[in-house]
Amino acid sequence: MSFILLMSKIMPSQTKISEGYSTVLPAEIRKALNLTPGDILQWDVEDGVIRIQPRKKVTLAGICGVISAGGDAVNDKKKIQYRE
Repeated sequence: MSFILLMSKIMPSQTKISEGYSTVLPAEIRKALNLTPGDILQWDVEDGVIRIQPRKKVTLAGICGVISAGGDAVNDKKKIQYRE
């Protein structure tokens, strides 16, 4: 689920960019997407709009499953990460 789709279901919120260029992910969004420390957020900019999308954590078990299935493991890993 992308951030844009989520915002249509959850009340929009605002965060501030700190001097170190960090920002905080609002709690309601973290909880709705079950995000935890160490999760990866992919940031894209298109036509002046920022899109933030969580990437699925890659686990050893998941990688082993991809490798054992045969085929192109690198391509399969990218599909898993980007939820394709």
